Amino acid sequence: MALTLSAHLSMGQIRYSIPEEMTVGSFVGNIGTDLGLEPKRLVSGKARVFTAGGSEYVGLDTDKGHLIVKERIDREQLCGKVSACSIAFNVILENPMELHRVNVDILDINDNSPVFPRVEMQLEISEAAPPGARFSLESAIDPDVGMNTLQKYTLHPTDHFNLNIRSRADGSKNIEMVLQTALDREKTTNHYLTLTAVDGGKPQRSGTIKIHILVLDANDNSPVFDQSSYKASVIENAGKGTLVTTVSASDADESSQKIQYYFEHPSATVNDLFAIDSESGEVRVSGEIDYEKHIEFKIKVTAKDHGGLTDSSEILIDVIDVNDNTPKITIMSFSSALPEDAGLGTVVAMINVQDLDSGNNGRVTCSIDRNLPFKIESSLTNEYNLVTDSTLDREQTKEYNITITAVDGGSPSLSSKETLTLKISDVNDHAPQFKQQTYNAYVLENNSPSFSIISVKAVDSDWGPNARVSYFIVDGYLNGDPLTSYVSINSDSGVIYAVKSFDFEQLKLFKIQVKAQDGGSPPLSSNTTLNIFIQDQNDNAPQILYPVQTSSSVVAEMVPRSADVGYLVTKVVAVDVDSGQNAWLSYKLQKATDRALFEVGAQNGEIRTVRQVTDKDAVKHRLTVVVEDNGQPSRSATVIVNVAVADSFPEVISEFTNFNHDTTYSDNLTFYLILALAVVSVLFIFSLIAIISVKIYRWRQNRLFYKSAPNLPVIPYYPPVYADGTLQRVYNYEMCGTTDSRMSDIKFVRPYSQNTLVNMSRAGTVQREKKEQEEDADLSLEVRNSFFVLTHLCFFSIHCSHCFQF
Repeated sequence: MALTLSAHLSMGQIRYSIPEEMTVGSFVGNIGTDLGLEPKRLVSGKARVFTAGGSEYVGLDTDKGHLIVKERIDREQLCGKVSACSIAFNVILENPMELHRVNVDILDINDNSPVFPRVEMQLEISEAAPPGARFSLESAIDPDVGMNTLQKYTLHPTDHFNLNIRSRADGSKNIEMVLQTALDREKTTNHYLTLTAVDGGKPQRSGTIKIHILVLDANDNSPVFDQSSYKASVIENAGKGTLVTTVSASDADESSQKIQYYFEHPSATVNDLFAIDSESGEVRVSGEIDYEKHIEFKIKVTAKDHGGLTDSSEILIDVIDVNDNTPKITIMSFSSALPEDAGLGTVVAMINVQDLDSGNNGRVTCSIDRNLPFKIESSLTNEYNLVTDSTLDREQTKEYNITITAVDGGSPSLSSKETLTLKISDVNDHAPQFKQQTYNAYVLENNSPSFSIISVKAVDSDWGPNARVSYFIVDGYLNGDPLTSYVSINSDSGVIYAVKSFDFEQLKLFKIQVKAQDGGSPPLSSNTTLNIFIQDQNDNAPQILYPVQTSSSVVAEMVPRSADVGYLVTKVVAVDVDSGQNAWLSYKLQKATDRALFEVGAQNGEIRTVRQVTDKDAVKHRLTVVVEDNGQPSRSATVIVNVAVADSFPEVISEFTNFNHDTTYSDNLTFYLILALAVVSVLFIFSLIAIISVKIYRWRQNRLFYKSAPNLPVIPYYPPVYADGTLQRVYNYEMCGTTDSRMSDIKFVRPYSQNTLVNMSRAGTVQREKKEQEEDADLSLEVRNSFFVLTHLCFFSIHCSHCFQF
């Protein structure tokens, strides 16, 4: 048989047609092409087939997108005598969720022959039966439909009987054998006939039954049912023994025995569910009747008298449905996790609800709790979608337990429930939030690097990586340097550390922006402001502003001898660059020439007289004032104040040398003294070099003279003749001088006589040597004298500079 396939789309549905009995694996249709779905979409969407009944006759090859036969399909078993037979299923895809309804029509093939309930049947007919008498025959059964089902009967031989086929209201056929010529038992006691049933398929199929007719003695009348058909109804689940109906037949023969009733060729189902009393004709329930399996029954009943004559009738039994089936909820597809940013109308689950009952008993209504952000929508027959009805927020509700309730329309109604647990997956929709918009941190100056300043904390309401917070310092500059050169932050814990030591006197406050960023994609962030206050430490000693302390001069304050008690001598002025109590200064007198005369104000540093100044008080007073701050530990500075008690300036001069010289003159004098000392030193060095050079030169001349002396003539030496009034002797003087004439000293040395001179001509060599020794002695004396003079000049300069400084 040629394979015929067809497909079309209608209202989002697709329909195929295939013949029954196709081999497993046979191609049904290309759903990928017909629905416009790419193969990768079928794979990524986990496409699958869902059948409400549970039996999957058709499967899906996701790699190729083909629908294939998965199980053997028998149309007769699947749909029985219903001509329009089809199977319906859904193709479901996920991510996103899609549902496609597929109907496959099952076409009948002529795979069944007409079959009689029995292979042979026997009839007893009286020889007195008149021509035209009718005898009911068993009908053949052909499960096929359409042209493939039973079409006609033939009877062979036809010497005494013909066939009469009558159609019933329901379309079935009643077969009767009509007597054409009278029977004669004396001639033929047994007759054998063959009844053949033929269908309309190609090729045709047929079935036969052998009919054995036994001719009896005369029995004039056949039994006759009072109704050609009986109609009755019975509720499903009726108890055994429940009376369904009673059939009755009558016989005109007075001598006939009671009529017997029986089912004609009953099926196994009829035998299991119903029983007939052969004498009374009562039909009762003998089994469990289920409307969902059989909604009606057609039973042929026969009445037979003692003479073998029969009549047939038909019982039509309608089964009345009872609401005995609860709705069955089947979850076709369900996403156990749904992102919180899912839009309205997002399909969460696809639900199939079946109720095998009929009418209102099978009409089902699905519902869920109205307080949930979901709703139930009907998509196709018996199918519903669970969709979102409002926005979701995982931070408020992380999980929903959705109970689906299916209620039928029976009375009383039956219901069933199915609970789905839906988890809301996180979406990065919340930025980290700091606990405070502004943080204040306090750090003592002179802190160590890596000192922990403060810990900031941000909380993200999201979950997982979206809630993993990292901390950063927003780029910025402070005094031209990046903020990261001042502080650093631990990106995981949010602890902020100092990078270097802070100095309160240079930096008292600075601000930074801290950013908290989550690990979402894209990441979200928020900022907070951190004010870092540097706290002062007592790390600076007080500084004296007045009186000014110099190393080159002395400043003295003059107090007249007529000064009264409380006379303001001067005021010590000091500052402390620290702040707060570290800068609170106090003054006290540490040392004084006369403590009974002066005092210092502890708060203002004012030096005042304690008593009346008298003539007995010394002129020169030296006060040591200590200035101390209030830090812990405290720091201090000292200043020396010179006070002159005098009525006139000349009195001060006698005590303070050069006191009236200003500081500029003293500084210039010191500079000139140092310059003079340097010049003298340079001259001394050059003189020393010159003397050494002369000495070397003479030494070389003497060496040359020694070498040439033997060749020279002896020249007599005569001392010079001095004129009258000149000295006849040579005197040597040794003098030591100082700047103080009282300390000078002059020594007179005995003179050298002319007699000490030796005749050079007779002792030339000896004289030369002696002269050389004298020159060496003179040179040494000159060097010693020069060094002595230079030394005295140095001491004198230093002494003078000290005097002027004081």
